[in-house]
Amino acid sequence: MRITAITCVKNEGPFLLEWIAFHKLLGVTDFLFYSNDCTDGTDTLLDALADLGVVQHLPNPAQGRNYQMEALKDAARQDIVTQADWVWVADVDEFPNIHVGNHSFAALIKACGNPQAISLNFQFFANDDVEKFMDVPVIGQFSHSHNPDLWCGEAAIEVKTLVRNDFPLQYFGAHRPFFKPKTKKGNRPTWTDGSGRTVPHRFLVAANPRRIRRFPAAGARQFATLNHYALRSLDSYLVKNDRGDVNRENREFDDTYWRERNDPAWLDTSIQRHLPALKDAVKQLKSKNNIGSLHNTSVKKHRAMRDALLEQKTYSDMRDQLRIASKLPPQEEAMLRDLGLLEGAT
Repeated sequence: MRITAITCVKNEGPFLLEWIAFHKLLGVTDFLFYSNDCTDGTDTLLDALADLGVVQHLPNPAQGRNYQMEALKDAARQDIVTQADWVWVADVDEFPNIHVGNHSFAALIKACGNPQAISLNFQFFANDDVEKFMDVPVIGQFSHSHNPDLWCGEAAIEVKTLVRNDFPLQYFGAHRPFFKPKTKKGNRPTWTDGSGRTVPHRFLVAANPRRIRRFPAAGARQFATLNHYALRSLDSYLVKNDRGDVNRENREFDDTYWRERNDPAWLDTSIQRHLPALKDAVKQLKSKNNIGSLHNTSVKKHRAMRDALLEQKTYSDMRDQLRIASKLPPQEEAMLRDLGLLEGAT
């Protein structure tokens, strides 16, 4: 079974090998990376991995700021995608946490009854007061998240989607695929959540703008969830804030973004079952040609970017602010305030 992972990156060099190695453990066979405007050696490392046949690497074709959607439009025409049995669209800070069988995509597909699409709800992992960037697996550093069924007072949480090759595709979205709006009811794809249940109708047909890329997580995570390490260390968050993201050039993440994802109420170490095999797999990748050296160069540049940013008052103030920021999401804090319970909240 061929499974192709598609992702877009900008200055993610220190995190590439872990993400690739982890997804290989899940059964991903092919990787299509798009990069843009990299200054930390991400593109050089990807080129070296491409020379070894580990990944395919292309420059992001976007002419404006819509990097991810332009890349996905291009990806839909690439042989590595059209010839795959399944396609997984995700970011380098997202790791599927599969709970069934041997914890592979194949086991998840079997448990869900082999539908044409499987959408997994996000579980946002907090910073866990990790300040310094460390060149060790992300999945081993962060183990606390919000209640997986609730996020910022919302029961509906965003998803990412595994798509079978016979899905009646109109286009790939960053969170889910879309089929043509006039597709007859009998021709609509079979589509499940991470428990093998049919996804909600309004999500399926994209009838509600608020539900196009999300649905309630309660009961939807029996077989798998999607661990999202959007913050990582404080060091890495500052670098992320500087680079923006693949969708919007020079976008800055403010205090709200951090607080919404830094809720450490729930302990979940289940994904760390992969750590022994993951460390071995990363070591093997580093041993190929100059991959280890290029990875180390990206690590050094990542730390150098942090140091340069902290010489700016804007970023040193941001660091100090985030160190003391409330670990309650703003929405929950407002709710507690309205109920007169904020004083006792921690």
